[in-house]
Amino acid sequence: MKLKSMTVANFRCYKSPITVTFDDLTTLIGRNDAGKSTLLDALDVFFNDRALDKNDASKGGGAKAVSITCVFWDLPKELILDETVQTTLGDEYLLNVDGDLEITKIYNCSIEKPKLTALRLKVFHPSAEHVKDLITLKIDELKTRAEEVGVDMNMVSKTVKRDLRSAIRAKVEQLNLTAEDLLIGGEGVDDKSNVVKVWDGLKAALPLYALFKSDRQSSDQDAEAQDPLKTAIKEAIAAKAPQLQEVMAFVEQEVKKVADLTLKKLKEMDAGVAATLDPKFEKPNWSTLIKASITGDDEIPLNKRGSGVRRLILLNFFRAKAERMMRERAAQSTIYAVEEPETSQHPHNQRLLMRALQLRLPLKSGVLSPC
Repeated sequence: MKLKSMTVANFRCYKSPITVTFDDLTTLIGRNDAGKSTLLDALDVFFNDRALDKNDASKGGGAKAVSITCVFWDLPKELILDETVQTTLGDEYLLNVDGDLEITKIYNCSIEKPKLTALRLKVFHPSAEHVKDLITLKIDELKTRAEEVGVDMNMVSKTVKRDLRSAIRAKVEQLNLTAEDLLIGGEGVDDKSNVVKVWDGLKAALPLYALFKSDRQSSDQDAEAQDPLKTAIKEAIAAKAPQLQEVMAFVEQEVKKVADLTLKKLKEMDAGVAATLDPKFEKPNWSTLIKASITGDDEIPLNKRGSGVRRLILLNFFRAKAERMMRERAAQSTIYAVEEPETSQHPHNQRLLMRALQLRLPLKSGVLSPC
């Protein structure tokens, strides 16, 4: 999956919507304080859920409508969305009229701790009765809907959401496709709705985003971003996302059996209490379970080294990744954003870095570089 474009509005210096299109190697050039780093930070917010603050809202703009929209192309042929079986974004009608995946995140930055208020897809989606809300329905609701429209339940798998949705659409036939916004997260979305799992599946398929910042005051986020091994860990975990989703689905299924039995017994003693309980699962952040760091003989971690050394190690990280991916043709999609790549480097090293970035052009990755 590749990033095609990003549109931001009401974010810092961008009060009016601005759209930036990307290619495999994209360079942002402009004067100081023109908003180059702002665009990279917007991508960090979108991909890595980086926290916003009140000052991220543009002055005089709509602080309650800070929005970041990303459009993706070169989409996976199949992916896992809300269960353990493969489906396609096209079959689920989750693409826009151009056949791209378009995701918008809207934040309210008018409050002390800004929050995500809407997560939506721009889709060319069925609007006919009985099919317009299929992606939101859980398995039992889908079975009920299938029976309502007259699906032959002997001819469809009753335990696979994808198959039930497909059978319902086939039975209805006239889908009445229209361009619309599909809300899949934020305020107004029930935590128990199936779209929550759909977003989990979509998020796992998105490109990884690694932002390597130029010299500035250290912060925890900068320290994480400037160690390339952390990105390597995320890439390795993302490559096994389908298997990890299977593990989580199995664990949830087994735990739910125990929880349901417990609630059943509890209902015999106190039905009122039992009715208020429901098992909930926290999604693990797999990348935090594995720790790795590049350190020297003096045990000083990379993010605590001098800027020149950090950049030198980063340069060779890019060179190693480019060489490995050219050899293995790895399919994992990653976007590397490098702020001022020439900072603290000898001209010889600057040329090596650009050569390393250019090697990545044929790959399923992208590089952003404001200078």
